[in-house]
Amino acid sequence: MSQQPQDQQTDHPPHDVLVIGGSGVDTVVRVDSLPVPLADSVGVGPIRESPGHTGGNVALGCRALGLSVTLLDYIGDDWPGRQVRERLTAGGVDFEALISPAGTRRAVNLVDPAGRRMSFYDARDPGELRMPREVYLPHLRRARHVHLSIVNFARFLYDDIEELGVPVSTDLHDWDGLADHHREFALRSDVVFLSAAGAGERIASVMREILRDGRARAVVAMAGAGGSYLLTRDGGSTPRPIPAAVPPARVVDSNGAGDAYVCGFLYGRLSGRDLEESARLGAVAGAHACTGEGSTALIEPAALLSAGI
Repeated sequence: MSQQPQDQQTDHPPHDVLVIGGSGVDTVVRVDSLPVPLADSVGVGPIRESPGHTGGNVALGCRALGLSVTLLDYIGDDWPGRQVRERLTAGGVDFEALISPAGTRRAVNLVDPAGRRMSFYDARDPGELRMPREVYLPHLRRARHVHLSIVNFARFLYDDIEELGVPVSTDLHDWDGLADHHREFALRSDVVFLSAAGAGERIASVMREILRDGRARAVVAMAGAGGSYLLTRDGGSTPRPIPAAVPPARVVDSNGAGDAYVCGFLYGRLSGRDLEESARLGAVAGAHACTGEGSTALIEPAALLSAGI
C-alpha cells in the first residue's frame, strides 16, 4: 500500500492521501437523552456549528498525522461552504473545491451526555452531479492512496483508480449489507470500513460477503466502545476482535470517531505497518476523537504512537 504506482510520472510531489467528497457542516445539538422526548419545545445547551463531515474529517485527521492531503469536493457558494474552506485551510489541507448549485451539505447531530449521537444528514447533491475527469485525474496520478466518501459522484472514479493501480478505501458507515447505493463502494475498494451497528447480528456475514464478492484485502467493522473487528483475505473466516482504546480524557462527543479511526489506520498502512497494527492505531485515534466536541480532537503522530501500540 505504501508503494506509488509505477505509471505516476509527474514533477509535482505526491499526495499521501487524496480524499474525494464528503465535506460539509454539522450543527451539533446537545440533548439530555436519546431518543429525544416528543414535545413542542425542548431546552438544550448552546447549539454549535462545526465544519467537517466524513471527507473533511478524514482529510483533517490525516493532515494532523503529518500526511500530505488533498480533498476534492463540491460545496456551495454559500456561508456553510465558506466555513468548510476556512476550516480545511486552517488545518493545512489542500482543498480544491467545485461549486455545486445545490449548496453545501449539512447535518444536524443530536449528542447525549455519554457522547452518543443521532445524525440527520442532508446530502443534497443532485443525482446527475459528476466530477470532471480533467479535475480529478491529475490528482489520482499523484496519489499514494485514495479515500472515497460514498457521495454518488465518487463512484464514477473507480475505473480510473483501478487503471492507475492506486489503492483505495471507503467508509460505508451504517450499511446494512443490502442497500444498493453502498454496494459498488463495498466491492471495488481495497480497504472497506463500516459501522458494526448497521448490519447488527449479520455484520460478520456482511464482512465475509465483501471479501468474497469484491476486491478488498481487508474489511474493518467499527463498534465504538465495543472495539472493532478486522477480516482479511489471509486471516480465516472469523473477524478478529481489535480492542477499543481507552480515551485519554472524558468522552464528550463521538462525532468523527469513525473518521479518526480511518485516519489512524491509513497512517499505519502508509508507514508500512501490517493490517492488525494499523487497526490498533485506528482504535487509538478513534478514542482520542471522542474527547473533543465536533471532530476537533485531532491526534498527532507522537500521541498516536505512544499509546501502547
